[in-house]
Amino acid sequence: MAFYVKKKLNGKWYPIAVRKGRPYTTDDVAERLSLISTVSRGDTYAVLANLGDVLATMMSAGRSVKLMGIGTFYYTCCAEGTGVDTREEVGTNQITSVKVRFIPEYERGQRKQVTGRTLIDPNLEWVDAEEL
Repeated sequence: MAFYVKKKLNGKWYPIAVRKGRPYTTDDVAERLSLISTVSRGDTYAVLANLGDVLATMMSAGRSVKLMGIGTFYYTCCAEGTGVDTREEVGTNQITSVKVRFIPEYERGQRKQVTGRTLIDPNLEWVDAEEL
C-alpha cells in the first residue's frame, strides 16, 4: 500500500504521496529477487551493486539505457545564466550540472493510450497516513 497526507496548496486541498519507514536497501532487493529466481542473493547483490557504475559508463557514451521491465535512464544538463548570443559561443563551460532522468517502461493500448507502467503495481492501494 502507498500512503498520502492531505496538504493545502493555493487555497485547495490535495493528496500528497509520502514515504513511511526506512527505504528498502540493495540487500532487500537482492533478497527478494533471489526468492523469485534461480540466482543467489549474493550474486544478485553483486549485480545490483555494480549497476550504477555500468549505467554511468553507458550514458557517458552519449546514449540512453533501457532496462526491460524497468524503463529508460538518460542524462540531461543544466546551463548557467541566460544563454549566449551566438551558436559559436555555446560550449561546455556553460554546463553547471548533470542530472539523470528516468522514464518508466509503459504499455500502450489499441488506441495508443498508455495502459500501464511497469513500476506501478496494478493493485496499488492508497491509505491516508494520518489515519494509521
